[in-house]
Amino acid sequence: MEQAQQRAGTGAPEEPGPAGPPADTALELLVHGVGGTTPEEMLDGSRTVRITGDEVAAVFRRAEDADAEQRPEEYRGRPVPEAYVWCNLTSGNGTRALWLLLLPFMVVNLAHWMRPGARRRPRAVRLYGLLVRLAGLSLTVLLVAAACEVAVDLAAWQCAGSPACAERHTWLGFLSPAVSDGGWWSPPGRRLALAALVPAALTGLLWYLSLRTWRAYESQRPMDREPDEDTGDATALGRPGFWYGRRLVARLRAAHTAAGLLTVAAAAVLPAARFDRLPGGPPALEALGRLLEAALVAGAVAAVGVVCRRGRSENRLDRELDERLVRRLPLAALAVLALALVYAGWSRPGWTSSGRLPGDVVFGALALVQGLIVIALGVVAHVLYRSRPDPRTAMRGLGGPAVAMLACALGGVMTGGVAQRVADWLDGTGTFLHGPPVVLTWQASVIPPLLVVVALLCALLARRAWRLARAERATVERDHAGEPGDAARTRRIATARAMATLTDRAPLVVAVTSVVTLLLGAGALVGAFATDRAPADAARGTPAVVHGAAQTAQALGSWLIGLGFILFVTWGRRAYKDASARRTIGILWDVGTFWPRAAHPFAPPCYAERAVPDLTWRMATWTRATGGRLVLSGHSQGSVLAAAAAWQLAPAVRRRVALLTYGSPLERLYGRWFPAHFGPHALGSLHREIDCWRNLYRRTDPIGGPVRLTGDHGPEVDRAPLKDPLTYGRTERHPLPAPVLGHSDYQADPAFAEERRWLFTRLSPAVPAPRHTGRPPTAPQNRPGMPYETADTPDTPYDPPPGPAGTPRNTPGVPRREPEGG
Repeated sequence: MEQAQQRAGTGAPEEPGPAGPPADTALELLVHGVGGTTPEEMLDGSRTVRITGDEVAAVFRRAEDADAEQRPEEYRGRPVPEAYVWCNLTSGNGTRALWLLLLPFMVVNLAHWMRPGARRRPRAVRLYGLLVRLAGLSLTVLLVAAACEVAVDLAAWQCAGSPACAERHTWLGFLSPAVSDGGWWSPPGRRLALAALVPAALTGLLWYLSLRTWRAYESQRPMDREPDEDTGDATALGRPGFWYGRRLVARLRAAHTAAGLLTVAAAAVLPAARFDRLPGGPPALEALGRLLEAALVAGAVAAVGVVCRRGRSENRLDRELDERLVRRLPLAALAVLALALVYAGWSRPGWTSSGRLPGDVVFGALALVQGLIVIALGVVAHVLYRSRPDPRTAMRGLGGPAVAMLACALGGVMTGGVAQRVADWLDGTGTFLHGPPVVLTWQASVIPPLLVVVALLCALLARRAWRLARAERATVERDHAGEPGDAARTRRIATARAMATLTDRAPLVVAVTSVVTLLLGAGALVGAFATDRAPADAARGTPAVVHGAAQTAQALGSWLIGLGFILFVTWGRRAYKDASARRTIGILWDVGTFWPRAAHPFAPPCYAERAVPDLTWRMATWTRATGGRLVLSGHSQGSVLAAAAAWQLAPAVRRRVALLTYGSPLERLYGRWFPAHFGPHALGSLHREIDCWRNLYRRTDPIGGPVRLTGDHGPEVDRAPLKDPLTYGRTERHPLPAPVLGHSDYQADPAFAEERRWLFTRLSPAVPAPRHTGRPPTAPQNRPGMPYETADTPDTPYDPPPGPAGTPRNTPGVPRREPEGG
């Protein structure tokens, strides 16, 4: 959906009607999942109006419910449904397709939040965050260095310095001494100074996008309240300042911007300073070059120092801003860059461009630093995991280091792909230019063996899924015993169940890929520095098999890295024009940009810093005005937003809220990959602090799964797996074959209406029902098909709705075996 409000009805009031309906008024707040939907679809196809919000995110009601607060007597037996539509936060206009270029920054930011849960390890926690922020800083330097390699080295230094290359590309003719006949821009220093404006402009663009997106998405302040005293170390998601990282993002933005500008300055200063230090060089320029090099070192130390400062202040809303630092550090770096360009452009008789600039040292040092950071991050993550081990945690707590390794590899592939493609474009014959740095060629050469390993792993997983699908056929037949058999339908249901289990194999894929990437990257780095030649040249004189393998890997790697970059750009261009492709990219951001920008300020913006305060304000103001009941209903990613919003409520308000989640990745994905924030301690605390919680899932769902709370609390939350499809064969109620729903259309299952009905009757009008006492709590009894207005009195013993046919009731206090699947 591009603009939800364009599909809504007109005449929506901007504020709800007068407050003060009776206390038994109930509200159902629906939150959609990834990909988005329309408010009409969420509210049963009715004409909708916007109650509050703007064109980016808003709350909608059906037109007939717009003034429900003014007619409370009509809603005594049924809830007032509302839909919170947030899809425009992630899938808006076509310019957001350009966010694909920021993918490595988004991935390394995810690594920051994958920290294992820890007990009494504050220093290790801070060290973990520091290492991830340093990895993010290295990615910024890598991106800007790649832009310098393309503009400064390949174009201005090598191609413009070669008469044959400059004649092929006439747009570079004014930079060539031969073509321009010694024009004003033809000296090497002036060429470097002019070309350096390209990476400088890229750095400025990243700074502008970070500032602009923060103002548009993340500047919404959460509700100001005192931190909870009884949450302990369960999760940081309930802290008042968690979803407001203004100070940290501004500080990191200043440091990364300064680092990018200093990288550009170094690309212009170092070649000129190296020439000035030759015998017979001008002493004044030599002294100025040394001063600028010292300024570069001082600026780099300052930028790293800012990144190393303590990260986020989450226990309160941190409204302060380090204005001097935020303004002066980038301005100082910009001043150094200006002096560097003047210094590099100064006339130096006898200076000519030959060979390539010293990019091997830069890119090799970056690769080495990133590898060491990832290894240190793995050690810290292991220490944290041992303080609070959880067998469900992905990769035993090493998910963050593995993802950080993939972020660095992705950054290397993107930068190497750009350099390789530009070099091939400028010098199609391979005779004019020396090409990109040798280390980039080695990194490209390890891509084919990496893809071979990944392909073998995928083949093994596919074989396992095929075997599991065959085994599931017998289970499907037992589940539908007594019904006419249908081999094709049985096979389709079993395959859907088997394919859904592949999600749980993601840790294995990430672990193998990251380990192989680290080993191959280390080998490429050693080969580049040991030989200082491309793999094919370095293998000359070796056995024919080795030489042929090196040639094949180098050629195939170059083509693959170029093809990957072209496909990457093509996908972004298609998404700019195609709304469906843009929506697909929006789904990726729904998952990847949920977390605040705590490790990298140039990552795509965090939509949750707008969505979570929206939901919190809506729930808090409604319960304060009415004192009524509220069920927060979230599907897929909407369930994650719902849980985060519930944590942000004041404890008194939180106890008036019930939670209904379906197709939820809260434990299956977020609990495993982000254990410090969605682990079992966090989800258990959420269950204790809200009034009640029910969770629905299917065995055919590749995303949703059970919450898996331990002890007596698990059956209170997780209903037995829903039947999918609803009917195996044709019935009187379903004369046509029912589809396999998987992750969609949970509302189509009768269990959804049963659970929603029970949650509303479970919530008492004004005072929360007793919880977790020595006997089962009491609440209005709910029988399937019973309307709200005919519910029994509150004195009736609590009787939750039954699960699908043949499954036991999920009675609180009575442990049951965890259902299979999911």
